[in-house]
Amino acid sequence: MDKHILIYTTAGSKKEANKLSEGLVKKKLAYCVNTVPAVQSTYVWEDKLCIDEEFLIIIKTQGKKFTAVEAWILENHSYNVPEIIATPIIQGSSDYLKCIDNWVD
Repeated sequence: MDKHILIYTTAGSKKEANKLSEGLVKKKLAYCVNTVPAVQSTYVWEDKLCIDEEFLIIIKTQGKKFTAVEAWILENHSYNVPEIIATPIIQGSSDYLKCIDNWVD
């Protein structure tokens, strides 16, 4: 398991993006969450091609917290099937990675 990861999800509104971001940090499931406005998502849902404007949410946390973050997002997200994808942080500033460990652990 990777020590530090980025988890990506999206939200359909700024209000929901804020709710998810603030909740993850307050619950100490993430050290920092970035919200990127106005991303266009193209996907298939129920056999229909969809193109939507969304907010990209980038979550910085520890690999061991993925299951807890996933469960929290599923419980608090408005989408039936929200995107929840993790990638490892291969390298990073040691001071920043310590911040993740000090907050999340």
